[in-house]
Amino acid sequence: MRININRLLMDIERYSTYGKNEYGGVTRPSFSPADHEVRQLFIEELTEMGLQVAIDGAANIWGKYKGTGKKEGSIVIGSHLDSVPNGGKYDGPLGVLMAKEIVKNLIESNIRLDHDIEIVSFTAEESNDFNLSTFGSRSFVGRLTAEMVEGARDLKGARLNDELIKVNGGIDKFGMMKSMHSEKKAFIELHIEQGQRLENANISMAVINSVVGTYRSTVRVLGQSNHSGTTMMNDRKDALTAASEMILAVERYCSDKGNVVGTVGKLTVSPNAANIIPGQIDFILEVRAEKSETIQETVEAIQEVWREIATRRKVEIQQEVFLNQKPEVLDQDVVTCLVETAKEMNEPCLILPSMAVHDAAHMATITKSAMVFVKSIDGKSHCPEEYSHPDDVEKAGNLILHGIINLDHILSEY
Repeated sequence: MRININRLLMDIERYSTYGKNEYGGVTRPSFSPADHEVRQLFIEELTEMGLQVAIDGAANIWGKYKGTGKKEGSIVIGSHLDSVPNGGKYDGPLGVLMAKEIVKNLIESNIRLDHDIEIVSFTAEESNDFNLSTFGSRSFVGRLTAEMVEGARDLKGARLNDELIKVNGGIDKFGMMKSMHSEKKAFIELHIEQGQRLENANISMAVINSVVGTYRSTVRVLGQSNHSGTTMMNDRKDALTAASEMILAVERYCSDKGNVVGTVGKLTVSPNAANIIPGQIDFILEVRAEKSETIQETVEAIQEVWREIATRRKVEIQQEVFLNQKPEVLDQDVVTCLVETAKEMNEPCLILPSMAVHDAAHMATITKSAMVFVKSIDGKSHCPEEYSHPDDVEKAGNLILHGIINLDHILSEY
């Protein structure tokens, strides 16, 4: 039994037309008109397949294919359908549409597993104007509560709850999600790698056994704005040149470590004029690593260098941490099942950590969770050039198809 790769590829192309832009990419942020359209399409297709469709408080979409009833609960497969601005057609939709293809395959083969099989499309996995990425999965597992998101608004002032209600979710339905936890016996997410480890190894797929932790803080560098012509170089308190040194210090430190990455982004220069020395710089520092200790050591080392820069350049540094997400170890039983399935298929696969945070990391807090990565050509992601070869996609899809069949047999033994 194998997935129908041609049907899947047609699905990917069809879904990519929702939010397609003039640059050849897909712009489909959650709650946008294109997102509303693709949600409706997805719900209609799940219904046509004969699945039981449910939408929870976070507007996550669930489609259930009933099993024989011999074993309680469901094995869940899925990902997300939203995209970043001018993104690609694979990041997120590949996992959701592959889940749909796998269930179609089971239906056409007249196979019912002992567990129910569920497809899920999580809401707002990507970064968004509400500043709540992986919103759907975090809300579902209880990491975001109704109280925490009640006042959330986007940059235009729109209330998150109003947007949820438009797509049949809403804060008043958040309570129902906790009652759904016990029936989720396992979760597997397929995603493009978004890196070059698989391509460098010339291997189609990997089973993911952990997800890195992520630290983010807002950083403000305060200098002194002044006339660019009349202020001599030695008299300046230039926030931008100080920030430039700070950014390079992040790159320099993390480049010497093989197990940590550091990034500075979202830079704002004030007052941002050609004839004024920059007096204030705002940016976001991000550090990712497999271990919390490594993240902490990295942040402390960077801050020590920053203090020296601030003293020498006569600027002030203010920081506020807004994310300190610990690494997640995924379920060893499901990882082993997938690795053994790959061996049965005589297909090589790597075992890797994920350097990006995905919905599977949050699902790991309530159920057995794992991921499968498929090779990304040139490691490109979040851009129109994002691409995975059909042969690689087919292998990864068949791994999950046969993996859930094997998992269905052995899950109650764990």
